[in-house]
Amino acid sequence: MTPPDDRFFRLVRDFLLVYLPKNRCCSPHTVKAYRDTLQLLRRFLRDERQLQFPQITFDHLDHHTIADFLAWLQTTRHASVTTRNQRLAAIKAFVKYAAQEDLTLMAAYTEVSKVRAQRAPRAPIAYLSETALAALLGQPDPATNRGLRNQFLLILLYDTGARIQELLDLRIQDLRWQEPVPCVYLTGKGQKTRVVPLLPRTVQHLKRYLDRFHPAPVVPDAWLFYTVIKGQTGPLSPDAVARFLHQYAEHARARCPEIPARVHPHLFRHTRAMHLYQAGMPLSYIKDFLGHASVNTTDVYAAADLQMLRTALEKAYDDPARRETPTWENDEALLLQLAGLG
Repeated sequence: MTPPDDRFFRLVRDFLLVYLPKNRCCSPHTVKAYRDTLQLLRRFLRDERQLQFPQITFDHLDHHTIADFLAWLQTTRHASVTTRNQRLAAIKAFVKYAAQEDLTLMAAYTEVSKVRAQRAPRAPIAYLSETALAALLGQPDPATNRGLRNQFLLILLYDTGARIQELLDLRIQDLRWQEPVPCVYLTGKGQKTRVVPLLPRTVQHLKRYLDRFHPAPVVPDAWLFYTVIKGQTGPLSPDAVARFLHQYAEHARARCPEIPARVHPHLFRHTRAMHLYQAGMPLSYIKDFLGHASVNTTDVYAAADLQMLRTALEKAYDDPARRETPTWENDEALLLQLAGLG
């Protein structure tokens, strides 16, 4: 009797519990993203192919099945093109790992590699005007504990340009507010750490926040932003931040129509980058500030600022030294030829 093929189960376990967290040193959030993808794939095979988890083998992962899975994500779960492509990348990474562990699975990797990512139209970068930013920051009431916490969190979110999870992962020891150049150590994607300076006014808000939420003696490894539920202290969640930010945006929009319809924590990161670019900071510096791996990622901020582009074009046109006489001027025959009418 042929023993059941349990390689899929074993390699999923090793991928999630050993390879990603221990060999690749991926963050728990990254591991969770891979786990969620494989869970969705398992659910698809169960519901659409009537395959229970012990029955799944790599033979089931042909390019037709993966393509159907991606279509299922979009139609049944209403996933965006970006999310669909992220799920596909996660599956490819897993099957590539499996093929490296067992060469007989190279055929499965070849099958999955046939599936191509969809092209997603690049959405324009949304960001807050200075007026809208001020309106949002003015919503929390710093006289209350919750208002003070929420206001400082939004100030720090903007000042550092941090991703929300980077901010919520901060501990007291990551802050250096007493140094000659106050700064904060942020740990981002790939467990890469970058140092971001803090503005003097942000340091003032930080001291006020620490006096109320972290009185002496300060515990170095305590979460900077925390919540207490049933006596247990833990880090503040991204969902909690999204909730109070949504409420502030709803209230502020009544007085400030410039506030976008959708306000989320990442909007502050885009806003900080755009304001720095508009102030004249080179994109290469903004790349390091945001922790981007490539300046190509940061280029979106240059493309997003139409006013700066228009100003540059007008300046170039108005500069006599750069102005050139069109070669077709006073030459109707050449103009017709260039237009395809000659």
